[in-house]
Amino acid sequence: MGFERVEMKNSRQLTLIGNFYPASADAIVIMCHGFTSDKTSRGRFDRFALRFQKSGFNVLAFDFSGCGESDDDSLTMAKQADDLQSVLTFVKQRGFQKIALYGHSLGTRICLMCHSEAIQTMVLTGASTGGTVYQWDEHFSAEQMTELAESGKITEQLSKGPRKTVIIDQQMLLDFEQCDQKKLLSSIKCPVLIIHGNYDEEEKRLSELSRAGMTWLPKDSKLVIVDGAAHSFMDHLDVVEDHANDWLIKHMTRER
Repeated sequence: MGFERVEMKNSRQLTLIGNFYPASADAIVIMCHGFTSDKTSRGRFDRFALRFQKSGFNVLAFDFSGCGESDDDSLTMAKQADDLQSVLTFVKQRGFQKIALYGHSLGTRICLMCHSEAIQTMVLTGASTGGTVYQWDEHFSAEQMTELAESGKITEQLSKGPRKTVIIDQQMLLDFEQCDQKKLLSSIKCPVLIIHGNYDEEEKRLSELSRAGMTWLPKDSKLVIVDGAAHSFMDHLDVVEDHANDWLIKHMTRER
């Protein structure tokens, strides 16, 4: 058990780096990390991938362009959606017939944007299922907000991981707000498991948004609220892991 490093190209010919966890089945779980994060997702994806692999699923966790070990680029949702589409092409070319998407935070929006008939199910944690307004001056420094006003970009310094800086395009900040939830969710044809917490204010707002959006998802979709969990779920990983693994076993081992 373990993983191997893989390289893929997106449509912009940038190299994307991933960790591929092989298993014997033809089913694969593609894992999409959150805003300015990387393929380890602060260790969450490393842990979950091993559990999914043990359950018989191949797993591929990758760095979006401009994140982790992948090639440099500024961040927008359109670019990240292109990255995921390229990863989907990569796994299809390698013969995987059953594909699940696992996303955390921003990665959930990218999963939803990239739905196709090839996707059998999704697991979304801390999900962004529609437009959300953030007060960005509460998340970035005065210097960063000045940089944004002058250049249209924000440079975010990272203290951990392989990358020292991430460049956030102004369009990315707009992308968080600019989303037609009904249009986005009505296009989804596979069952979706959405896992939220109820501890911090961000997670409370996101969970209410998802609750409202359940009406547009397939009827066999499910919303789970983990009591006491914050947006990171770091103190509740056992619960998240069990829910996700059980869901994948249920929806990836049956015939469509």
